[in-house]
Amino acid sequence: MNIQHFEKGFHYSDKELIKIAKKIGKLATYCKKIKDDGSFIRIDAEHRETEKKEDAMKVAMTIKLPNKVLRAESRKTDSMEAVDRCVAKLKSQVLKYKETHSSHKR
Repeated sequence: MNIQHFEKGFHYSDKELIKIAKKIGKLATYCKKIKDDGSFIRIDAEHRETEKKEDAMKVAMTIKLPNKVLRAESRKTDSMEAVDRCVAKLKSQVLKYKETHSSHKR
């Protein structure tokens, strides 16, 4: 699984990067194509100065799969909360992708 992460205004610790990889790995249990060589995941995280403190962290996740690009974005106070929310949003998209691109039709 190819995961690229880009940080702006803060840095993930090594423990946080491992947690993020595990959370994304759970998405791969729903669709095996996420682990393929032709797919990759990009995580953009940015700490911003905003009036609303609960929107300080902006995390965007992009999963490039064969024939499809899935994307989710979240704004929270903590980067890990934003990652959790992005993974939750991507779960339904991954399941729908698997349904439409699966070779096993019901």
